[in-house]
Amino acid sequence: MTDRGLLDLAICRIPGLSVRERVKLCTKFEKEDEIVILSKKDIEKILNRPIAPSWTMDTVRRQAEKDAKTAHIRGIAWESCVSPEYPPLLREIFDPPAVLFYRGKLPNPERPLAAVVGTRHPGPAAAMEAFGIARFLGSRGVPVVSGLALGIDAMAHRGNIEGGAPTVAVLGSGADEIYPVSNRPLAARILESGGAVFSEYPPGTPPRPWRFPARNRIISALARGTVIVEAPEKSGALITAGFALEQGRDLWIAPSGLRAAGTAKLASDGAGVLYSAESILRDWRMEGAENFCGCGKGVRKRDFSPGEPLASSLARSLDIDLKGK
Repeated sequence: MTDRGLLDLAICRIPGLSVRERVKLCTKFEKEDEIVILSKKDIEKILNRPIAPSWTMDTVRRQAEKDAKTAHIRGIAWESCVSPEYPPLLREIFDPPAVLFYRGKLPNPERPLAAVVGTRHPGPAAAMEAFGIARFLGSRGVPVVSGLALGIDAMAHRGNIEGGAPTVAVLGSGADEIYPVSNRPLAARILESGGAVFSEYPPGTPPRPWRFPARNRIISALARGTVIVEAPEKSGALITAGFALEQGRDLWIAPSGLRAAGTAKLASDGAGVLYSAESILRDWRMEGAENFCGCGKGVRKRDFSPGEPLASSLARSLDIDLKGK
């Protein structure tokens, strides 16, 4: 809990507000005592509109108290959008989360992140490419942010961990509600390797379909640039690409993505094709990124020999023993 007490948790639990309205309240108030004395009508007057459904501040505060206890038990911290610890690139967008909940460590604000996202059902080439790009970036001190989904997202997280960087996962549920369940071991590895799991939702919030497109704006906002590895038409990764462009971020597609309709369309519309992950470092003028400030205590950094097969690295990440094959 910060000096703001339960203020930010209470704002998260007021029903019927937009993201920007929650940000407005977080900015307006500085202490819990300033808001818990207000009524629904007081909040409506501040926002200049009626709010549905009905609620009382007593109910909101009781839920905030439950959230604080749950967060403490489950190792979840939070930062308001007005906190100096809040990721600066995230604060810049049109609709930043009013409160960012997280497990693990916040990324170093002076180290750029790269988003690597794509379909949940990639082809083998795209899956290997996602892993390889993220592994290379990790070996050069660049954390990858993705959505912890099956397919490309999971491969990107695994590759970044293998490369030695503190990868970041953004969820469409509470930070304690890992989805899909099959990626719980991967989430544990992310935290063990010094990374973080982010959410804009209070603890215990279940995954719902409409929450995943919303979380994509956070993935692209946290990153200096986004790589869409492979995406069919109507893919959620294309939503991330749209957010990246709106937010003024760099955008690339991986060569394997040229086989998929969605990413091929991005290329025809002018998105760059990332034929080498080194191009990201050159574009960002980070050729010496392997000497960039370290990844934090306990985070493993790996040096890759030119001849080390990508498959061997992937097998190690997945705990597959190739010797017996």
